[in-house]
Amino acid sequence: QVQLVESGGGLVQAGGSLRLSCAASGSIFNINTMGWYRQASGKRRELVAAITSGGTTNYTSSVKGRFTIARDNAVNTVYLQMNSLKPEDTAVYYCYAATGGNSWYVPSDWGQGTQVTVSS
Repeated sequence: QVQLVESGGGLVQAGGSLRLSCAASGSIFNINTMGWYRQASGKRRELVAAITSGGTTNYTSSVKGRFTIARDNAVNTVYLQMNSLKPEDTAVYYCYAATGGNSWYVPSDWGQGTQVTVSS
């Protein structure tokens, strides 16, 4: 099992930036992908960005060009740099890890979630 601890959420004005961090511990040797989902109030949870152990990245279309995901394997941490934030980016952001035979977009473990609020 992998434990995930997130940080970096908060309140920001539209056009601003935030950086989320997610530190992994536990059975980290078994992780193939880490990434972020988000869930806005009253909406389904959606995949935002992911990065594989080999460094391949994937983004949902609405954040391409604005968000960047990166991974520091030395400290078992994944980052989500969010620029040009929009009110529609407001959501709870959840870090996830896919382990073992799970597909890269299928979480095995979740973080506790961090709130991102973008004011207009």
